[in-house]
Amino acid sequence: MAKVEYKHTEIAVKKQLGQNFLTDRNITRKIVIASGAGAEDNILEIGPGFGALTREIMTCNPLFTVVEKDPKLAAFIKGEYPQLNLLEGDFLETDLASLAKEQPLRILGNIPYSITTPILFRLLEHRSSFLSATLMMQHEVAMRIVAKPCTKDYGILAVQMQAFCDIEYLFKVGRKVFRPQPRVDSAVIQMTPKKDNPVNDAEGFRRFVRTAFHQRRKTLFNNLKKSYNLESVESQTLTLRAEALSIEGFFQLFGKLKPLL
Repeated sequence: MAKVEYKHTEIAVKKQLGQNFLTDRNITRKIVIASGAGAEDNILEIGPGFGALTREIMTCNPLFTVVEKDPKLAAFIKGEYPQLNLLEGDFLETDLASLAKEQPLRILGNIPYSITTPILFRLLEHRSSFLSATLMMQHEVAMRIVAKPCTKDYGILAVQMQAFCDIEYLFKVGRKVFRPQPRVDSAVIQMTPKKDNPVNDAEGFRRFVRTAFHQRRKTLFNNLKKSYNLESVESQTLTLRAEALSIEGFFQLFGKLKPLL
């Protein structure tokens, strides 16, 4: 089992928590600058680890909230940065609405590869609670998020994220700036919730997108026919595969469908 030591604290790296610790201060500086974080912001950092990004955030805002699941790392952060609001626990169970009660959050984090998608979908569910999220993740996942129609990376994740947020790919991060070194490169993206809700039934839209992509090689007609009344949809549209539709195309199609009871 790999171990990482920093300032007399040693931890056994937990693969299930996706622990890869950033070591390059130039990268953390770029992340904070790109986030737009400032002294007046209500900041939340996901998974501070040994505090590489934490230290950089503190240069512009010395009082903010961090969420750390690993007890040993939580104790380290508490000792190094006692002025911070430390929440020891799982980000996926964190009450974002409560943290954003007085002011919407500005979220930053080097998020674990192993739970990137659950984190992204939790942020989507609670998008009214934050102004922006500037996140480092596996490069492959970042490319899936920013993918365009008619490409192999364009799928459920791209449509869901781009439907409800403005997504910007910021920069790539090589694997050599982490301890232990992962087998893949990373990238930093920023998601900014759209001001106006694009659909009235967000959960219904998410179900529709999952159904449309259920079997990628099948047409929209074959994927949707068991779940929706398709009478009001143009036959030409239904001959397409889901990967051929733009985000606007998904909105238009969803507006014409009626779920079968």
